[in-house]
Amino acid sequence: MKKKLYKAILMVLFPLLTYAQNYRSNSNFSPITVSGSVIEEGTDYPLEYATIVLQSVRFPDRVTGGLTDENGKFSIEIFPGKYNLRVEFLSYKTVNFDNQNFSSSTDLGVLKLSPDVEQLENVEVVGERTTVELRLDKKVYNVGSDLTVQGGSVTDVLDNVPSVSVDVEGNISLRGNESVRILINGKPSALSGLSTNALQQLPSDAIEKVEVITNPSARYDAEGTAGILNIILKQSKTTGLNGSVNTYVGFPKRLGGNLSLNLRRDKFNIFTNTSYRTSNSPGRGQNLQQNFDGLGVLESYQNEFSNSDRIRNSFNTNVGFEYLFDKNTSLTQSFVVRKSDGDDISTLDFENFDANRVPTINRTRVNSQIETDESWQYSVNFIKKFKKDGHQLTADFQYSEGKEVEDGIIEEDVEGASYVLPDEQTFSKERQVDRLFQFDYVLPFGDKNQGQFELGYRGTFNDLNTDFVFGVLDENDQLQVDPNFSNNLLYKEYVHAAYTQLGSKFNKFSVLSGLRVENSNIDVNLLNTGELNEKNYTNWFPSLFLGYEFTEMSQLSLSYSKRLRRPRSWFINPFVRRNSNTNLFTGNPDLDPTYTNSFDLGYLRRWDKFTLNSSIYMNRSTGVFQFITRETGDFVEIENPNDPNNPVTVPVQLRSPLNLGEETRMGFELTSTLTPKRGTRISWNLNLYQQTLDGEYTYTNSQNELVRQKFDADNFTWFTRLSGKFILPGKIDFQTNAFYRGRSINPQGINKGNISMNLAMSKEVIKDKATLSFNVSDLFNSRKRISETRTERVFSESEFQWRQRQFTLNFLYRFNDPQNQRNRRGRNNYEMDEGEFEFQQ
Repeated sequence: MKKKLYKAILMVLFPLLTYAQNYRSNSNFSPITVSGSVIEEGTDYPLEYATIVLQSVRFPDRVTGGLTDENGKFSIEIFPGKYNLRVEFLSYKTVNFDNQNFSSSTDLGVLKLSPDVEQLENVEVVGERTTVELRLDKKVYNVGSDLTVQGGSVTDVLDNVPSVSVDVEGNISLRGNESVRILINGKPSALSGLSTNALQQLPSDAIEKVEVITNPSARYDAEGTAGILNIILKQSKTTGLNGSVNTYVGFPKRLGGNLSLNLRRDKFNIFTNTSYRTSNSPGRGQNLQQNFDGLGVLESYQNEFSNSDRIRNSFNTNVGFEYLFDKNTSLTQSFVVRKSDGDDISTLDFENFDANRVPTINRTRVNSQIETDESWQYSVNFIKKFKKDGHQLTADFQYSEGKEVEDGIIEEDVEGASYVLPDEQTFSKERQVDRLFQFDYVLPFGDKNQGQFELGYRGTFNDLNTDFVFGVLDENDQLQVDPNFSNNLLYKEYVHAAYTQLGSKFNKFSVLSGLRVENSNIDVNLLNTGELNEKNYTNWFPSLFLGYEFTEMSQLSLSYSKRLRRPRSWFINPFVRRNSNTNLFTGNPDLDPTYTNSFDLGYLRRWDKFTLNSSIYMNRSTGVFQFITRETGDFVEIENPNDPNNPVTVPVQLRSPLNLGEETRMGFELTSTLTPKRGTRISWNLNLYQQTLDGEYTYTNSQNELVRQKFDADNFTWFTRLSGKFILPGKIDFQTNAFYRGRSINPQGINKGNISMNLAMSKEVIKDKATLSFNVSDLFNSRKRISETRTERVFSESEFQWRQRQFTLNFLYRFNDPQNQRNRRGRNNYEMDEGEFEFQQ
């Protein structure tokens, strides 16, 4: 490994060595040596790979130098003369010794380097824990080696990031709001797929950091009233060939691996990240339902118990090539392929009773579904940097296609019945094509480039075609299509956006203001029924960010932005999901966007071993859409084998999203971190908010009855996350986190509080080239959604668990990776901890 490393070093230092050789050949003096050692100030840790540069004062173009070894020592051969000596190491302050006269071999002794806080933004943090960089308009979480997500997915990583939570169905929310925009490397991506299921297939090991943008500036899409989560994938900056192999096995069934490779040379960089995964995620749930007549008199009961197995096989690969025309101009191309297939089997057992709790019928409904999903994406990125630092032009193009096919058979049996119910079949075929064009221009100005001007354009052109068929199979197994539940949806969303923003820093005060305009052209076309919903609107989205730095340890920020939430995918898809024939779900193709004005006041205070980051925020939204359950007026009538003259009837309920009215959300968020000693970290995140919703909905049910529902809600809720990391005997890292979501109220019921816990342990093995880790997700098997819902004629208590407790054993091997340097940089950043406040536009 050392030979390969030195080969890479020689390629980089070739010009320096050439100068040194020329100097030697033209000199009449005998060579001498300059030696010494380099350590970290405050800890006395030796710094391996620190750079020593010696430049001749008389002939400045003659330069030589070397690197420190694993003990921090160096020895460099030069010819006598006067030199400027420089000692450098990534993320440390450079030390200069000018006009040093070396006439004989000299031992410089111990040279100490101290951390350089200002350079932390450019450090590739691969240390032992998550760090946080606080910018003027976002927080950056370098996820590091979070043990509890080893062998997991992107959603597992996000669920450990402060302010972010992932519910039992994989839905991602930011500060309790599910209207969050997911980006990959700053752009929409095929890696996020047609739904959040794709994120659950992307391995956690591929992520370098997550940017949490609760109040995005004008440079970002206006989409997402809660904000933006930007997932940055890993790309090594180390010269030469390096990478890692990660394998894992778990119970319930989880088996997979990930290969990450990177080859970097002077002019180009080739990288790939490829993974395969197979898993089974068993889930279960229940819905206990009471049915009333129009006068509120109890008529019957129905208990519904579900068990599901979601078997998935997935393959992801990302291959990229970066070419450097010169040090200021580069072109990067990447190609992504994602394929998955799976079998979903859900079994629903129904128990029906009359008003006196006397059993009437039992029935079983089995839904077997085969799913295939594949997508690919090509993207190209061009960057041109100009002479002034920070002055640059970037241009991006991206094209992606995705296909998803679902084929399901629904069988239902009534216990003791002499008849056989016909099987139901659903078939869905979905194809999505996305195109993106974007350019951004940044121009710094003023003293020390503290001011910055930006402008840019982004065009996104997305087409979605979904063909859905539902029917029953006759005696000859021929599908009899039901036109009431079948349709072909064409969805088109074309958005043109332009923005400009201006920012600067005046002593301790920073300001960033911007304006974005977006023109949206949206068509929702139902071909079978001839329904066409056309929406064309142009909106302006201003943003303003103010910051004041009291001291290096204390900062204040104030921000405002306007956002929107466009209904997408299953929100607008009108096809009815029929796992249960009495509790249905459908989308609403006539949904309008939600608009939000967002305000945020943040304060950061940092001490030696403790960091406190707090925020007060308010969101005011109009046109909010919520998922509402309403009675259709229809009933499922089931023949009772014990009493054929008195069939059992169950009211049919339909759940769908609706534009309800106005919502005000006011909250307080606090994140604190304590690092009492090296290797120990305790973090606490708390988010509490008051949510007020005003709205009503009037509709006519299938019995031609006018129904008016009031959906006002006044809800106070909170969630909190406590995390800790410690070093056990034997140099074993131990990490645990606990999450609690408080009780919340919605317009039709309540969601009860819920607690869950994860834990993990890891150990460096094979001379620190590999890591062996073991983690448990949802230790107490308690991560469930427990809720109560009430309509005029139905009261139900439900409990749902998307995925049961998971055990995972993970092995990660790194090659050609300067692990000692990684560890020391990790330790240094660990001491810096969570709190670098950077006013950067």
